[in-house]
This record gives sequence, C-alpha cells and structure tokens, in this order.
Amino acid sequence: MGAFAITITDVNAAQAALAGHVIRTPLVRAQRLSELTGAEIFVKYENMQATASFKERGAVNRLAMLMPDERARGVIAMSAGNHAQALAYHARRMGIPATIVMPEPTPVVKVENTRAHGARVVLHGETLAESQDKVADIIASEGLVLVHPYDDAAVMAGQGTIALEMLADEPTIDTMVVPMGGGGLISGMAVAAKALKPSLRVIGAEAALYPSFHNALHGANLPIGGPTLAEGIAVKNVGTLTLPIVRALVEGPVLLSEAILERAVNAFATLQHTMAEGAGAAGLAAILAEPERFRGRTVGLVLCGGNIDARLLAAIMVRELERNDRILSLRITTADRPGILGQIASRLGQLKANILEVSHGRLLLDVPAKGVSIDITVETRGGVHAEEIMAALRADGLEPQRRDPRGVA
Repeated sequence: MGAFAITITDVNAAQAALAGHVIRTPLVRAQRLSELTGAEIFVKYENMQATASFKERGAVNRLAMLMPDERARGVIAMSAGNHAQALAYHARRMGIPATIVMPEPTPVVKVENTRAHGARVVLHGETLAESQDKVADIIASEGLVLVHPYDDAAVMAGQGTIALEMLADEPTIDTMVVPMGGGGLISGMAVAAKALKPSLRVIGAEAALYPSFHNALHGANLPIGGPTLAEGIAVKNVGTLTLPIVRALVEGPVLLSEAILERAVNAFATLQHTMAEGAGAAGLAAILAEPERFRGRTVGLVLCGGNIDARLLAAIMVRELERNDRILSLRITTADRPGILGQIASRLGQLKANILEVSHGRLLLDVPAKGVSIDITVETRGGVHAEEIMAALRADGLEPQRRDPRGVA
C-alpha cells in the first residue's frame, strides 16, 4: 500500500489530530435493519457530529496541517453541503477565514447552515464540477488555500479514522458498505480497514445517476447527471488520489436507483428513528438492492450524513407508504346524484379505511355528462387490506381504479 496517497500511519496520525475536535460516534447493532436484510448490521452514527456528517474528520485533519501564513489567508472549498458545513464550523473554531462555493441546487438547509457557521458562501453552477471552476478563479484572485472535499491526502486520512473506530468497537465486522462520490471516505476507510483486517470486504455504494467510479473502474460510459436524492455523492469526476485505492481495495460499486435510496432513508427514519440524507443512507440502500450478497455477513454501515430537508423527508415517507399500500389512491367514476359521496364514505368507513383526501371532477372529458369522477386517498393497514377494499368496492359495482402519483394505473 506504499504506492497510495495515504497509509495506515497517516490514518493513525489523523486519529490523534482529531482528539478533542470531533465526536467518537457510537457503533450500534441495528436489530430492525438486521431483520429487514438478513445481515448482522452495525451502524456508525456519523450524523451525530456537530454538523451531522463525517466530513468534519477530514476537514479538521487538513486544517490542523495549515502553516501560519495559510491560516491567515484562509481556506476555500467546493461542496454540495456537508464538507462545506464541516469546514466552515471548524475553521471558525480555529479562527481561519473560510469561503465555500456551492452548486445552486444545494438544499437550502445546507446553504443556510454553512452561512450560520460563519463562512462566505458563493452559489455557482449546477454541479460540483462547475463550482470547482469558480473555486479556481477565487484562488487565483485571493490566494486562498484549497481544502478539497475528497481528493486530498489529509482529508482521506481523516475519513479513514471511522474504520479504526468501527473495528475497535466491533472486531467481528467482515464487510463494510460505504457511500462513494469522489472517494475520500471509502479510500480512507479501505486503507485503514484492510491494514487492520486484510480479509475484510469493502464494498462501494454509488448513485445510479452518477456512476463515476463504475465508469472509471470498468471502462464504461454510463451517462452521468440528473437530480438525485443522494446529492452528497453526486460527483462527476472521481479523485486522482482516491481512484488507485478504490481500484485495489474496494469491491463494486453497487449502483443505486432513486427508489432504493428513498427506501433506505425511510428505513432509517422508521426503523432506527434517525435522520439520514440520501448519501448517508447509500450503504443501507446497497444491501436492500442486493440482499443475497450480504445475507449472513456482519456488516458495518456508515450513516455518513443526516442533513436532509424536513419536507423532503416527509415526502419520502409518504411515497414509501404508497409503495407499501399503506396509502391507497383510487378513482371512482359514477352517476352524479345526491348522497353518492356520503355512501362511498360510509362504505369506506365500514371497510376500516381512513379517508385522507377527496376531490370531485365533473368537467373531465372522459367523465359522462351526468357523471362525476371522485378521487379518494385513504390510509390502509397494508397491501392485503388495500386489495380487500378494492375488491369490496368492485363487488358494490363501483369499479374503482388504482391511481399512482402519475395518474390512473
């Protein structure tokens, strides 16, 4: 491993540098997730850091290495949010000016949190790659020191301390599943984990819309781009320092659909009662996507970030209820006569369905002139109950049609 940008010596040194600056987060066995997946799952709760993400480790380690003149000039980074908040928070603690360039679509909660930590925030471009161009312009004009979010040896070593703590707390872990964007987290963890336990498997988890490592490792040309729930790992260009480590030490990556990312975020919220952003839940999403690959193994997951907008989390949880038939949307087209809505509502009550929303449509062209279209959303006890409701309404001659967010199915 001497040819890599970092070694276990660097990670051990980073662990010493982080003492007193970041939380030594707990590693907890996740009973409900273990039952869900068939693997023995331990979760490392990096969402408990002051800025709710693992990024503090790499940021602190890099800031600790600055020379006096560099501290005076200040630092700059491009970030979708978590690196931004971590760098801003600890730079202010250490009295170092910080400038952060963020893509314009970055969630508002991350932008505002970064400003609240005292950093100058510049919004530029749609992606991190475009933000990086702006960073280069500012460095040229102001002489700031770049603290790269992933392609920096000190940052990588700082992130690797997570693996040291996980194996110290649970030596039986035989597999680590790690989110990967530019590769700073997974490369640092892989170097540390493989040095301590060479047999341990490190498996990457990557958003399917941003298969940057998949393309780099397999010589593929899958398209990159699009709005993803896992914006924290939505990276178009992998690190030049991280790629050799990932190629040598990491399996995968598992490519994750948006639906499976939503399912993982929901599982953390409902089963573990904790907040996970899309990137933070990517490791669990990989297990949900390929359960047989992990069944029976002792798996360490890094819940690497919890900065998710409350409205987005609420929307994800409702969408999961719909996917699990806990919320049933249906359309009934019938004669427009007095009392029909009351009759339908009473029938749904008899069937133990809780009505959430009702709307009438009398002007649709696919509705008879003397008819009415009634869209109803109800809460059910699950898939079996939903089918019982549909069957009962059909038996009543109402001919309900299932609806999904795209319309009638």
